[in-house]
Parts: sequence; structure tokens; C-alpha cells
Amino acid sequence: RVIKISSSIQAQPSSQTLISYPSCLQRQNSDLFRPSRPLQCRLLHTSSSRWGLEAFFDLPENWGETTVKSGAPWTAKQLRAKSNEDLHKLWYVLLKEKNMLLTIEQEAKRQHVQMPSPERIKKVERSMRRLDTIVKEREDALRLLQTGEEKGRPGEWRRNVFGKTFWYRFREHPIPWYMNKRYKRKRFYTPSFVAPYTRLSLEKYLKSKVRRETREKRKQKKLSEMFPKKTAQA
Repeated sequence: RVIKISSSIQAQPSSQTLISYPSCLQRQNSDLFRPSRPLQCRLLHTSSSRWGLEAFFDLPENWGETTVKSGAPWTAKQLRAKSNEDLHKLWYVLLKEKNMLLTIEQEAKRQHVQMPSPERIKKVERSMRRLDTIVKEREDALRLLQTGEEKGRPGEWRRNVFGKTFWYRFREHPIPWYMNKRYKRKRFYTPSFVAPYTRLSLEKYLKSKVRRETREKRKQKKLSEMFPKKTAQA
């Protein structure tokens, strides 16, 4: 705003008004210009950071108990029905639970006592494994929709000099492949003289598989003879 002063008579009230107007420092120190808010109100709300080691241990009512009730692990069907945000939150809940259970297990080992309900660790690990599988399924589906690639890092099936088939993942190189001496030293083919040994290797694998199955059948038969099943009498 522009103030026009026509004469000295009109300038005197204006100067008095400017002099009597409080400065910024005076307004800050004065109670008149302070905003009225509760004394206990905080501008930034945060969770309390004054936590001890209680979060790494079980609830106090479970201390000294031999068994602790726990639910079933999360199934893949239940996890597929949840959103990505819920899966993200559930992962950290399971991670916190796993850290708590591992702390209890270590404390039980230190005191030479039995951990109450140790099967809870297996349930949490199984749930985390299934959750990770569901997230990978969604990532693969999104990648297939956008790029058409089945894996996150493209590649192809190749054979080495020993006749073994393996998955070769493509990598970026600063120079073309025909100028890369290190890449040209790799042999992605099987020589003709390796073919008989490949057949013998396959035969050895099949024989070991048959022996393993036969050993398992004998073990099951021996157990059935030692502990015969008794039918329930009506």
C-alpha cells in the first residue's frame, strides 16, 4: 500500500501511528499475540520411545507357563485375499513376533529350561514363507502383464561342457559379446565325446533314485510290522 502525505499536518498522526505500532519482537513477548492452545498439546505426534526390552518377551501372563495357546499359521488362500498394504503390515507383525520368539528361545537355552510352545516359531516362519510366495506371485503376474518376461532377470536354458543343463541369466556388458574375451572363454555347448558320460550320469541318477525309494519302502514295511494298525472295534 502507498501512503500519500499531502501536508505536515496530516503527517504527524501517521508518524504517531507507526511509532505506537508494536514491533515483531514485542508481539512475540506479549501474551496478547500468543495463540491460545492447551499446554499439553504437541505439534508433532509421535509414538512413545521410552520402551525397554518388554517387546522382545512374551506377555507377563504367559511367563512360567509350559504351553501357550497360539492360532494356526496363515494359509495361502487367506493371504491372497489381502491387499498389498495389508501384506506389508502383516510382514512386520510376523517379523516382530519372530524376533520375540527367538529371544524367548535363547533365554530358555540360557536358563536350561524348555521353551513354552516352541512350535510357534515354525508357524511364524511358515506364514512368512507363504507371504513371500504370494508377493512374488503378484510381482511375476505384473511383470508378465507389462513386459511379458516370466522372471525378473531374463535368461535361457543352456548346456555346459559337461552336458549339464542350467539357467543362464543375462547380464549387461560394456562391450559387445564378440569383443569380450572373458565371455568368449565360456563354452555353452557340449562336445561330442561327452555324450556317453552324460548317459552314464543319467543312469547313475536313476539308479540312486530307485535305491532311495526301495529303502524308504523297506523302512515303512518294517515300521508297519513293529506297530501294526489296530482297527477300532464297534
